[in-house]
Order: sequence, then structure tokens, then C-alpha cells
Amino acid sequence: MISGPSSVQMSEGIPTGPGYSRSTGTVRALNLMIDFSDAPGEGSAMERLAEFAPQTRAWFATSSYGRLDYRPEAPISDWLRMPKSFKEYGIERGAPFDPGYRKLVEDLVRKADPRVDFRKYDFLNVLVTPNAGPSALDTVLSVTFAGNQEAPVADGVPVANASFVYSRQDDGSGSYAETGYRVLPHENGHVFGLPDLYTHEGGGAVGHWDIMSEDWGAGNDLLGWHKWKLGWLDDTQVRCAATPGSTEYTLTPLPRPGGLKLVFVPLDSRTGYAIELRARGGNDAVVCRPGILVYKVDATVDTGGGPVRVYDSRRDSGGCTNSPNVHAELSDATFVPGESFRDPGSGVEVKVLATDPEGNHRVRVTRR
Repeated sequence: MISGPSSVQMSEGIPTGPGYSRSTGTVRALNLMIDFSDAPGEGSAMERLAEFAPQTRAWFATSSYGRLDYRPEAPISDWLRMPKSFKEYGIERGAPFDPGYRKLVEDLVRKADPRVDFRKYDFLNVLVTPNAGPSALDTVLSVTFAGNQEAPVADGVPVANASFVYSRQDDGSGSYAETGYRVLPHENGHVFGLPDLYTHEGGGAVGHWDIMSEDWGAGNDLLGWHKWKLGWLDDTQVRCAATPGSTEYTLTPLPRPGGLKLVFVPLDSRTGYAIELRARGGNDAVVCRPGILVYKVDATVDTGGGPVRVYDSRRDSGGCTNSPNVHAELSDATFVPGESFRDPGSGVEVKVLATDPEGNHRVRVTRR
């Protein structure tokens, strides 16, 4: 296990720090649909909820191999009108919790509290009417405040983990009905303690290999490291290549339940290489080059700073997918039989030896 300093925001270290929602068993997500005097509800509130549920529940059931029973609930079926206009709250991309979001949370708690027992829920989804603020094509306002123990209190518990979803992530390709919900599992990833894997430069660090990197367009899953971090993999499904020498492992495709899923090569107490097998299936809709994915995990890097970086087996190839909103260059980053990843500085080598009729891949991991 690697760990980061307590000052790191949403560290990739294991175990996840305190304050976030649990990510196994039954979790209950409170959904509140809100509108404003200058942005009255577009359609019905329950139609807004239907954009995200039950799709998000199914996504988590698949990704977790059934270990997360995600239950989206909406005890209030109509729009909750906020007492201030949307403009008055000062919501914009990157807006801090104080003062605008704090006031918004205080107001929605005040409006909802007579009809909601907040103690029954693990976290909050605020589904804002999509005509509040700019189109997601111009500015993505959706945000999560997670592990926030200084948040306003409702029914004796802090509203510490809350995701806010605005607008619609509709790229015009006609796929919104199937893929538009994916902003919510991304945001809920934060309430479970997962960081943003995209950077200021976009998805060039991880590409479409994790929904915490890219949540637009075609479906994708989480990295094996994140599945282990969330408790969706058993320790028996993870191997640690910590000692010098060479060892062979047979990895099974990440979408398939059971089998060995992850080999981790620690470099020090903060960083290491993760090795997993990706193939099309489950939540991964556009894997165009099945093979071994190698990436570096750094527990000292903040969310959004590049805590994970995928190594590209075919640099500057242009990738192997034309799917909209998929980072093409990294789409063929995987290593296939006969190819190797090498880090001369640390003396680590990962060689892909073979694949079998079931799609499993045998790899040899060597370290000095």
C-alpha cells in the first residue's frame, strides 16, 4: 500500500482517508432537484432524475461486480425553488464552497428538511435544472464537495458529500440518452474519495481508461487501482511485485468478475506501477486494442494534478478509435503479446508473453 501526506487532496493512497462515503454494500443517494426564479424548472423534476437513474445504479453495479448496491432516492418529486436567483449565488466553474455554495446548501436544506430525514442517506445529489447557467459545451459547472466536515448540518449530520450536476453533457452526436448520465458516476466517484484524473491540459494523462478522467461520450469504467481502493477487489485479486527478480502472472480482463485483476509494483512508499488487463465489456464500450495497461500511481499529487499517468505503448500513433469525446492518442496505449514496458531508472520491466482462448494475458514482471 502507498500513502500520501494528509495535505494531498483526494490522495490515491490506500486506504482512502476519512470523511468520504462508504463504497460497498447498500448506499442511499438523496436526489434533490432544484430550480431558481431566473431559471424555472425545465420539464418535470422526475424527468430530470430519469436522466441519471437507474443508469447510474446499473453502472455502479457493473463496475463493482455487485459489491455496491447504489440506491438513488427522491423523496421530493417536484422542483425545490431556491429563495435566491441563480445569479445571486455566484455559481461559476471552480467556485469555492464559501460563500456561494454554502448559502445554496443552507437554503436547500432549509427547504427540504420538513420533507426529508437527511440521516437516512449516505450522500446528496443536487440535480439542477439544466437551463441554470451556461451549456456544458461552453463551461462544465458540475462539481462535488467531498469529505467536507465543515458543511452545513441537516438533521444532526453534516452535508459533507454533495454532488451538483448542471446543464446536459450533450455533444450533439445523438448519444445523450445512452451516455449523458455518466457525469453523475464521475461526480459520485468523488464522494467515495476518488480524484479527478484529467488535468488542465485535458484527458492526456489517462484518456478514456477511467471515468474520473473522461465522462463524456462512450462508456468507460474505472482503473483496477480504483476498484481496489473502493473495496471492489479482494486482496487475493491483487499481487504486489515488491522484491527483486522475475515473476509471471496471468491477468483476467477487468470487466469479467473473478480472477487476478491487478499487479502493483511499488517504487517507494508514495508511488508505483499498476498493471491490468483491459478489454471491451462491462462498462468499457470502446476498447479498440485489448491488452495490458500500465500506469503510474502517485499518492503525493492532488486531484486534477495528474496523480495517475498511463504509459502509451504506441506514442504519436493517433490511437485506434474515432468515437466522439474519447482521447484518441491513448486509446491504443495497451501492450500486447511480444511488447514490453521498461523503466530503466527503476529497473522495472513488464513483458506481455501470451494470451489464451479466454482472453487472459500472461505477463512477466521483472525488477532489479
